[in-house]
Amino acid sequence: MRMDRERFLAPLEADDRVLAARVLDQVELALKKAEPVATDFFDPRERALVEEILHYLPEVKKLNYGGYRGAERQRMVIVPAYYLTEAVEAPLAYLEIKPVANGGKRKTDSAPLFTHRAVLGSVLGLGLKREKIGDLLLGEEEAQVIVAEEISDYILTHLQKVGPVAVQVAPIDPEQLNVPVERVKEISSTVASLRLDAVAGIGYGESRTRMAREIKAEKVKVNWKVVTDPAHKVSAGDVLSMRGRGRVIVAEVGGETKKGRIRVVMKRLLS
Repeated sequence: MRMDRERFLAPLEADDRVLAARVLDQVELALKKAEPVATDFFDPRERALVEEILHYLPEVKKLNYGGYRGAERQRMVIVPAYYLTEAVEAPLAYLEIKPVANGGKRKTDSAPLFTHRAVLGSVLGLGLKREKIGDLLLGEEEAQVIVAEEISDYILTHLQKVGPVAVQVAPIDPEQLNVPVERVKEISSTVASLRLDAVAGIGYGESRTRMAREIKAEKVKVNWKVVTDPAHKVSAGDVLSMRGRGRVIVAEVGGETKKGRIRVVMKRLLS
């Protein structure tokens, strides 16, 4: 295994190389101990990278766990190829965060009591790493968070506030998760080119000039990786995300119109 590492690591950028090296360590550990080894949570781009590596390692197989179907952040469990996968348990814990009665500032309008930034910031403020935190699901009066099982007790013991709001944290079953119903808006249009600023501008209903500014300000990601070049070329299947504006999937790229413009079909995911 170690003799083959260079062929996996050499083509990768620095950050991806660190991730790949850590996963290869976990592959070796799973084979050495002949037992499951859980990774941290991966976003979809990281997961695609790891799956590409594992594709070339038939000695092992993997299982993905995010807590619910369609979870964006997921952990992998790596096991030897001969291992009985039915014996593997999801290495996740499910926590619900609610305000304590008379426990501090409450919302004054119809907005949710907790924001994603506030909940995540409070959890990370306990000294935990983002890689140990999965998806956050926000309701009007509560927040639910999926975490690595090994940090669950620590959060239960130490998380006492989210922003100015005093909270109580309790474990819940996965069946109690408030999984959001995803709404999709389909957008059919044409663009002069497949430049990121042009395609994202259509997807988010912004001018190309303004979108270029947002891209240069590092607010736009392509396949979960920040892209700062407005001229970056997008392709069918790419997932665009913009800070505070959700995701747009480039579903189809068609042929040219009589005026030389390119037909595109996008799906904007609405919360």
